[in-house]
Amino acid sequence: MTQTFTLNDGNTIPAVGFGVFRIPADGSTYTAVKEALAVGYRHIDTAQAYFNEKEVGQAIADSGLTREEIFVTTKLWLQDYAYDAAVNGLEVSLEKLGLDYIDLVLLHQPYGQVLDGWRALEEFKVAGKVKSIGVSNMTSKLWKEYVPRFKTLPAVNQVECHPYAQQKELRELLANDHVLIEAWGPLGQGNQNLLNNPTIVRLAEKYGKDVGQIILRFENQEGIIVLPKSTKPARIQSNLDIFSFKLTDEEIKELRALDKNQPTHNPDATGVGDWLLKNFDIHAND
Repeated sequence: MTQTFTLNDGNTIPAVGFGVFRIPADGSTYTAVKEALAVGYRHIDTAQAYFNEKEVGQAIADSGLTREEIFVTTKLWLQDYAYDAAVNGLEVSLEKLGLDYIDLVLLHQPYGQVLDGWRALEEFKVAGKVKSIGVSNMTSKLWKEYVPRFKTLPAVNQVECHPYAQQKELRELLANDHVLIEAWGPLGQGNQNLLNNPTIVRLAEKYGKDVGQIILRFENQEGIIVLPKSTKPARIQSNLDIFSFKLTDEEIKELRALDKNQPTHNPDATGVGDWLLKNFDIHAND
């Protein structure tokens, strides 16, 4: 049984998802998603700017699972936030994924015509083509700038989150509206200082788990949806196997104390939106 969290719109979301960022669309995404679904993942997280929605959709179609068993997330790219472009982009994602509806769609980056893009998401939700809608990479500052102008509250905010960047201020802000955090980079994107942290290593030894499992279980017990990514079958399996043990309250406190409030990505930095538009053209091959 997959553990789920309940979103503020009443829908449920699997607590552990499988992320496909930077997995190439050369058959690798298809293979990895097929493996993830076979070992028990029921939540797949992709995006238009990952360029692999089609392989995700094909793996889902070939999985032998029913549509209702699988929770699918994709993200609208800021290049297409203008209302008409957003509507078209959402239809293209549905087509590439081969789905009649998408469980969760996020505005991938909080820049540009955010309000137009959000309005398109709201309309797709009303039409039943999207079940839940949310945002990504919104800091507290960006949240306060945009969300008060939304008609519908986001269900989630997907941000960088791991033991060295626990997003405490943002989580407190979002808790008021029961908005859940989804963690991208939940294992610190391979940060060796984090993966060799003595506290985490000690807990891994105590529970007979690897350090990744300790980190993911900590985040899970904090109420954070985690989206680990791997193309290695053993790691795909181990990242899901985090429910056979439970960290104590004291251990949770120890892990909270590791927070350095040091994410690698700063969405508030000047020029981030312009840089993203220059470096990710989702229509380059149209």
